[in-house]
Amino acid sequence: MMHATMSTSLIHLDIWSDYVCPFCYLELPVVDALKSRYETQLIVTWHAFELRPEPIPTLEPDGHYLRTTWARVVYPMAEERQLPLRLPPVQPRSRKALEAVEFARRHDRFDDCHRALFQAFFEQGRDIGNVDVLLDVAAQQALDTDALATALEQGHHTQSVLADEALAHRLGITAVPTLLIRPAGQPLEQAEALSGALSLEQLIAAIDRIA
Repeated sequence: MMHATMSTSLIHLDIWSDYVCPFCYLELPVVDALKSRYETQLIVTWHAFELRPEPIPTLEPDGHYLRTTWARVVYPMAEERQLPLRLPPVQPRSRKALEAVEFARRHDRFDDCHRALFQAFFEQGRDIGNVDVLLDVAAQQALDTDALATALEQGHHTQSVLADEALAHRLGITAVPTLLIRPAGQPLEQAEALSGALSLEQLIAAIDRIA
């Protein structure tokens, strides 16, 4: 049921995220709860953001930084949010995964594919930089894998990913997850920006304040 203090106006929630970011996955159940709470009054749009595009080096899968961050922050938050995350054995680049989910968006399968890619990486430890893995995930979501393979090979959705990243740059977004909240009709430049794996209570307060 829609929250009592929510006005009848629409609220837009734009989220920049990357599939190799555990905090982006940890924010997913919170966004699910928001969508359930506000129903059709909340419009959620996920945007692409590569944390480590070429030629930035990827992190060492078993390096000190990742092990320390996961032990101190990721695992406790994952337990709190009841997500079975595990530190993946690989640290792939995410461009192809972001292109694949854009393909899924064009075929009305974004939400399922979005969740499945996070699960493939953070729960199953699969290399989501590998096209064969992406095709397998897509097949499980009833997507046309031949069409997706062609789209990835020919870069059909590369410009969509780059456009999201260019918009992030213009908005001053440098980390993910970054969440922009605004009333319908208000430009993104005037949205309230929040960052990190925020709690449900924090986002409800922000939405109610805006609404």
